[in-house]
Amino acid sequence: MQVEYAELSLLGDREENQDRVAIVEGDESILMIVIDGMGGHADGALAAEVAVETLTKAFNKAKQPIFDPQGFLHLATGEAHMDLVNLGDDHTMESRPRATCALCLVQDDSAYWAHVGDSRIYHLRDQQIFERTRDHSHVELLLQEGLITEDELMDHPMRNFVECCLGGDAALPGMTVTRQKRLLPGDVLLSCSDGLWSGLVDEDITTLGNNGEALDAGLRRLGEKAVRNNGPHSDNTSAVVLRFLAGGES
Repeated sequence: MQVEYAELSLLGDREENQDRVAIVEGDESILMIVIDGMGGHADGALAAEVAVETLTKAFNKAKQPIFDPQGFLHLATGEAHMDLVNLGDDHTMESRPRATCALCLVQDDSAYWAHVGDSRIYHLRDQQIFERTRDHSHVELLLQEGLITEDELMDHPMRNFVECCLGGDAALPGMTVTRQKRLLPGDVLLSCSDGLWSGLVDEDITTLGNNGEALDAGLRRLGEKAVRNNGPHSDNTSAVVLRFLAGGES
């Protein structure tokens, strides 16, 4: 499998970066990880760190290529959730460490996604958004029910209210694990925290990796633009991006 990738995590207008990102490369698979520690709860940065460690460990233990990608993503996400639940044993329920996540597993010529909360994954093809995840958030529900428009979503007072997350209650959170998504050479996959996508419009995101621009340069350009657009109260702004060049048979 031939790919190129880059990662970015900016502080924004915050005192602490509670996002964590990672790209873990195995013999025949790659796992893209974005974890957004929830700043309104205790130990958001530690929650993100623990989640990345759990997911990385699960990936490194898995036999390559991963036989059941969707099952792996479901189990690994569940393990990360339980580790955050245990991390918060000595906290009140309201203050327990929590995080959102967006995971993308790439192997052969396919990708598989899993996410919890409002961290997103975008699939770009031919300079367009081919597909993206739908947030587990209150405003996303309003959008799907036709009660608000896409434009109204960006400025809604409850735009940061997520319906589920890692950590907190021991019950497994609602998560979305996708079907197999075939990749074509040149496709770009972007996993990001809400600090990135909330400061950009779709037309910004579709410029990533265009016109010969290196992925790391393009990602930094978008990250810095999101921070400017969200100022003076911009959030931590983090992402990983991967361009698929060629793969083996699945």
